[in-house]
Amino acid sequence: MTIFDEGGRDQADETRRTPGRDASPVHRALHSNLGRLIAAALAAGVLVAGLALPAVGGAGAIVVGASDELNIKPVDLVEPPLAEKSTVLDARGRPMAQFYEEYREVVPLAKVAGVMKQAIIAIEDFRFYEHGAIDPEGTLRALASNLKSGGVSQGGSSITQQYVKQVLLNSAATEQGKEKALETSYARKLNELRFAMGVEQKYTKDEILEKYLNIAYFGASANGVEAAAKRFFGVPAAELTLAQAATLAGAVQDPNRTDPNLGKKYRQRLLERRNVVLNRMAELGKITPQQAAEAKATKLGYKGTPLPGECATARYPYFCSYVRNEILSNPAFGKSAKARRNLLYRGGLTIKTTIEPRMQAAAERAIRKRVFASDAPVAAEALVQPGTGAIRAMAASRDFGVSKRRNQMSYNIVADSAHGGLGGFQAGSTFKTFTLVTALKKGWKVNQGLTAGAGFRASGYADFKNCKGQPIGDINHTVTNDEGSPGFKTLQTGTWGSVNTFFMELERRVGLCDVVQTAKSLGIHRADGKPLVEFETFTLGTNEMDPVTVANAYAALGARGKYCAPMAITQITDRNGVVTRYRPQCRQAVDPAVADAAAHVLSGVFTKGTMRPVGGLPGRDAAGKTGTTDDQASAWFAGFTPDLAGAVSIGDPRGAIAHKLNNIVIGGQRYGSVFGASIPGPIWRDTMIAALRGVPATEFEPLDTERFGGCGGGCAPVKKPRPDGGGDGAGNGDGNIVVVP
Repeated sequence: MTIFDEGGRDQADETRRTPGRDASPVHRALHSNLGRLIAAALAAGVLVAGLALPAVGGAGAIVVGASDELNIKPVDLVEPPLAEKSTVLDARGRPMAQFYEEYREVVPLAKVAGVMKQAIIAIEDFRFYEHGAIDPEGTLRALASNLKSGGVSQGGSSITQQYVKQVLLNSAATEQGKEKALETSYARKLNELRFAMGVEQKYTKDEILEKYLNIAYFGASANGVEAAAKRFFGVPAAELTLAQAATLAGAVQDPNRTDPNLGKKYRQRLLERRNVVLNRMAELGKITPQQAAEAKATKLGYKGTPLPGECATARYPYFCSYVRNEILSNPAFGKSAKARRNLLYRGGLTIKTTIEPRMQAAAERAIRKRVFASDAPVAAEALVQPGTGAIRAMAASRDFGVSKRRNQMSYNIVADSAHGGLGGFQAGSTFKTFTLVTALKKGWKVNQGLTAGAGFRASGYADFKNCKGQPIGDINHTVTNDEGSPGFKTLQTGTWGSVNTFFMELERRVGLCDVVQTAKSLGIHRADGKPLVEFETFTLGTNEMDPVTVANAYAALGARGKYCAPMAITQITDRNGVVTRYRPQCRQAVDPAVADAAAHVLSGVFTKGTMRPVGGLPGRDAAGKTGTTDDQASAWFAGFTPDLAGAVSIGDPRGAIAHKLNNIVIGGQRYGSVFGASIPGPIWRDTMIAALRGVPATEFEPLDTERFGGCGGGCAPVKKPRPDGGGDGAGNGDGNIVVVP
């Protein structure tokens, strides 16, 4: 016999047979007599062709008899929450990205156009508000219609039964489970009936219709009526016209066969189904024949509104990647990886974040001005708010994506590996700040110093010890200066000139491990997630870093030593409206007075140091440090104010060591060598000026001169005037004095 179910969604041929001893009890009961067979068919929504039909009026009694024998009683249906898209908002509450496993937006029935409700009921279950879990009259009518047409033109299942089937299908965790939910069998249909009876007892008809419209699949990857309305016609479900509503109502019968996104043939089928719906609505008196004719005269009107993409199509793709990976990797959002993924992709969350559109735009403009998307090197920048760790901007010179033709980045170059990044770039002299802070912690004065040579070489292995206490001094390598000059340098002049040999000797005196611990206390970790490399050149920035981590470390100094973990999410609202707020995770990492002293020293970088040609921030206190690695493999600038901190890196992602920044054209300009003040410094300055426009300027706390003033036990050598009145030849700006031997 041929079994037709639900408007053609399930069809199967089965050879007629007489049940034997091996037949199931259900099967034997179904074949016990003709009346009960028909009753079971009606109850299960199965249409059996080729059987003599009793009068419709007697069907109810037969159903009751069959129900008693087959023990058809209401069963409570477990209804897991529908998979809904999660929406990411910027700091101002505007949508910027979406994540979903199934494109769906659940809406209340009140937000669905009345004509849409009429259309779906007319074609799927016109007596929906009159019958219970099943519709005997509708089933017989569908059977007669199908027999007359020789095919399947009308379905026998009620909307309630169809809802049950969709719930069971969506609940199946495996392919085998999905196949079982769709199998053509009496047992499955009877099971659906039991659940449908339970649903009818639990909900009102309006509630059932709302649930059905939100769970139904319409084709073109659109689940639920709201997503379908937007995908098909670019409007919400509340604004659907008659023709549009009829189109969607027609699509649910066999959405894969009428998927308009698959081509002309599929759209033609959908158009035909639309007209069937319109005819049915007119037949039932829901619309006039004239309205039906006018609607049928219109074009299909399928717009194919692009599906919301993930981060590649987000407004702020690098930040989007950060948020995505934060949720997927952080146990705070779920105990297992699967739980976290389900939360993001199925949970229907509204995620409010820290990204500030105006600051993001400032970073993007500053980068585009100096580095082109077509350039081989990539510039990347992160902005972080001191005192909260809130990430305000993440930008790069290349677009986020996988297109090689467009020179896109397929990973998050602004972040570490835990947030979608890879290896990062060596941070260069930005790490000297951690040695400066360590010296201040140990009581050094800002004018205390030492004599730095033209080269530095460890005198023994024990000159430097890592945090395991192992001697790791390199007696075979000499460190030289890329910037600055040798001679006596203080914490201030050594920092301003970024003198390598000064910082190597300073690190030796204050202790390598202490410098490493200072860096770690400020959140420093390698971009690739591996342990920090504790070589003697740690202070020169040989570890690969990402802009978010470096910016956040400098933000701690801007917050007077209060370190706050990088923060991207401020609030999550779940599908039920329950709000979870996330607060900054902070701790005092550095004594406030020490941080103030570091800011005092680093502010001189703009006026007397490597950033002097670029300049600082007009009318605003600022501090920072340039960073250039050996032979210009990469370049950095990291800086801060009390209100905002930022870090900019530039390097070649093909391999910074092999593709150095020498004799190169970047942003249409040729550079002999790229230093921290060449490109990163100007990007940082332009970004900060624009990002902080309108933000009241906060001043640094003044230097505690009693604690950090003077030179302590490391004062400059006594000098006397030269007989010829000339300078000292060291280029240190000391005038006409010389060092007394």
